[in-house]
Amino acid sequence: MLGAVLTVPTAVVVPAAPAAAAPYVSCPAVKPPTPPPAAPSPPAVDPAQAAVGGEALATAGLTIPAGAPMAPAVTATSWLVADLGSGAVLGGCGPHEHRAPASVQKLLLAAALMPRLDPAQVVEVRREDLSDLDPTSSLMGVVAGGRYSIESLWLGLLLKSGNDAANVLARVGGGSAGRQGGVQAMNDEAHRLGANQTHAATPSGLDGPGQYTSAYDLALIARAAFAREDFQRYVATRVAQIEGDLGTPSLVLNHDVTLLDAYPGTLGGKTGFTDLARQTYVGVAERDGRRLAVALLGAETAPLGSLGEAAALLDWGFSLAPDASVGRLVGPEEKKDEHQVAAVRGERRGPAVEWLSLPAGLGLGAAAVAVLVAIAWRRARRRPGHH
Repeated sequence: MLGAVLTVPTAVVVPAAPAAAAPYVSCPAVKPPTPPPAAPSPPAVDPAQAAVGGEALATAGLTIPAGAPMAPAVTATSWLVADLGSGAVLGGCGPHEHRAPASVQKLLLAAALMPRLDPAQVVEVRREDLSDLDPTSSLMGVVAGGRYSIESLWLGLLLKSGNDAANVLARVGGGSAGRQGGVQAMNDEAHRLGANQTHAATPSGLDGPGQYTSAYDLALIARAAFAREDFQRYVATRVAQIEGDLGTPSLVLNHDVTLLDAYPGTLGGKTGFTDLARQTYVGVAERDGRRLAVALLGAETAPLGSLGEAAALLDWGFSLAPDASVGRLVGPEEKKDEHQVAAVRGERRGPAVEWLSLPAGLGLGAAAVAVLVAIAWRRARRRPGHH
């Protein structure tokens, strides 16, 4: 007698549908009194990377938590506020959009090379370190032939935004490859951190070919830099006396204007400006046990300037509930699979299965069917993308 037709699940996983971009909402904006100069359009963002950290971040416009007060209107063309402790992204405007970094690029230099360089090491400045620098640009004031400790150079980099210090540090940190080796170390660190929109061409942040970053990436980089005690100490220093070695002139470094002593709870920050990048800023402030980072790009000097806009965005971030979020900063240990948002969504639904008909008359008992089902399910669970 022929038995009934049986069906058991096989380990065929149905791919998840592609992630949809978040709905576009215009960012609250203030029109600067003087329009910025025309600039080339930045490269488009890879759609696969735009949703890293969450689908709500896949927008060139505004993303804020549902029910949250409206974010302040600013001139910055891209910004992000994130909680460095939890990694929650509280809101942003075009968080993954490519923008030129200016001197906030120096945070990536610090994140890449601080772990490699001995702060007590004394190095000699070479003419090549200074030859391509405009003397009117931001400089620490080192001289060719002068000898300075690595720690002094970090202070010059972060207090005075020293492009000369950046060149020396990159050259020393780059080893036999010189300055370009230091720049490569920066790009390697960006890749390690999952800063997918970041590419360094210069160690200082002075404009270079193909050099871009994003507000999201800068928050990742700030998180890595501020996790270091030495970086926190350097960036919070108000005045540093740099004693020259072997006849090198001494220097007195006063911290450039940032939100230190101007915004309550500020732990440190970095400003930047080039004609292409306009004003940029990355900073961290602490209040009631929460550490928030703000990153903004493409701001103008009026009406608030980058510092005033950063303060307004931090005030907005601190006003939100501690659990407010539109996404998250994806750490190096998580980033491997995060860009595959569709796969993550598919995993949460559980593996889909395809049913296979067995010939009638096979005569399988209930126990045998149960074994086949269990084996097929285990195989499905072991497929790539399911853990």
